[in-house]
Amino acid sequence: MKMTPEYIEEYAQQHTKVYESDVLDRLERKTHLEVMRPQMLSGYLQGQFLAFFSRMKKPKRILEIGTYTGYSAICLAQGLEEGGMLHTIDVNEELETIATQFIQESGLASSIQQHQGDAMQIIPQLNENWDLVFLDADKINYSNYYDLLLPNLKSGAVIIADNVLWHGKVPEGSREKRASALALFNQKVTDDPRVNNVLLPLRDGLMLIEVV
Repeated sequence: MKMTPEYIEEYAQQHTKVYESDVLDRLERKTHLEVMRPQMLSGYLQGQFLAFFSRMKKPKRILEIGTYTGYSAICLAQGLEEGGMLHTIDVNEELETIATQFIQESGLASSIQQHQGDAMQIIPQLNENWDLVFLDADKINYSNYYDLLLPNLKSGAVIIADNVLWHGKVPEGSREKRASALALFNQKVTDDPRVNNVLLPLRDGLMLIEVV
């Protein structure tokens, strides 16, 4: 389900400045040609939003849960403070080669550390204070990731959760498993006095969560 009419999205893209366009364009094409469910890619407009937000925040430590083919990692890493590091985790080993190739071609490989495996097990081992978290993995576990991360995030840290509208099924009240889990997550965040949040209807829905 398209959240935004195509002509509006095209106009927005035409009036958005692009960074790392060659690498990201080639990565997007390769993902659509060779990878199942290419719609999981962050894509042009959302990718530039992530890059813009990261450059504005200048984080020292970024955590990404859900690497996929590396598009969002490349975007987010553009805003890292000098000497900063982005850690990205994915359970799908088959996509690691593509992600590694394009991360290297982006010139940001020294600032991006890839991890393979269960994020719930890997995150405690990293023992980092995250400034920015991008949550884009299995939707059923969003609340579990939130509970794991939030107690260790300092004031001002931000979590960006992707796909929180889930093709429009969440606001429709769908009982589909992932839609139900995301609806509970959205309400949980909204009711949590420890954070401020705003839900943006960008692409498939982005929830910005700031620790107070």
